[in-house]
Amino acid sequence: MAGVDGAAARLKGEADEPGWEVDPDDEWGVAVVATVGRQLKLRREAVGMRAADFGEAVGYGEDMVYKIEGGKRIPRPEYLDTADEVLRAGGLLSAMKEDVAKVRYPKKVRELAQLEARAVEIGVYEGNIVPGLLQTAAHARSLIRAAQPPYTPDDVERMVAARLARRSVFDRDPAPCLHFVLEEAPLRRRVGGTMSWRQQLEHLLDVGRLHHVRLQVMPTDCEPHPGLDGRIELLKFPDGTAAGRSDGAFNGRPVTDPKSLRILELRYGTIRAQALPPRESLIFIEQLLGET
Repeated sequence: MAGVDGAAARLKGEADEPGWEVDPDDEWGVAVVATVGRQLKLRREAVGMRAADFGEAVGYGEDMVYKIEGGKRIPRPEYLDTADEVLRAGGLLSAMKEDVAKVRYPKKVRELAQLEARAVEIGVYEGNIVPGLLQTAAHARSLIRAAQPPYTPDDVERMVAARLARRSVFDRDPAPCLHFVLEEAPLRRRVGGTMSWRQQLEHLLDVGRLHHVRLQVMPTDCEPHPGLDGRIELLKFPDGTAAGRSDGAFNGRPVTDPKSLRILELRYGTIRAQALPPRESLIFIEQLLGET
């Protein structure tokens, strides 16, 4: 049981971390967590273990065990693995991790991540911030904390985790084609302080050097372009269909009809043509790093 003891020690210090509360407005998430909690309780009772003893075995207090079993708290993946071993569930509890992990992410982010997971090509222009797919954890946390009115600590951590989870698109096999156009101004903004800002720029360089990624910078002194009224995102899927969204067109709503997509593709193509080429863009970011 050495592995269980080690996991329990880690969980004890993580039990009350923010970001693991259930969003009451997410009906699917509430149903998943309630079902998982019920299964955990039934399994615990089937082996004749009291909640207090089970909590001791997995590194949680009795109150937290009841919250998880009552569907009030999202169990961490490690909790399910440890519970599976303690309760001798043969992998049944561990198998719930994938659905439980999705619950932690806001509904809109889940839907976006599902689209990105299907896409064979993703193109993003962002004018005011570094695109979410390219953000480090520290950068994302600083941006989210800057919101007014402020988010709760739980909401901040939930949103950071969701944003980072979307980065799994870079690891897909076969890899999708990814291209980004970033404005110069947000690259110069030292979000989170100099160290965090430098780490973000270094991350952009790492991503921009991947064989399936094209990263471009739009200099501030360039001519006006079609992206000045907001973000543009285009996704293309294996079956030949596509989806897109632009802050400055169609009231910001997602579009899939060919006519609207052609408009977005024209705007995005013009933006890419005006931005620095990928190689020059990486050199530009390296020069920004050298200015500190």
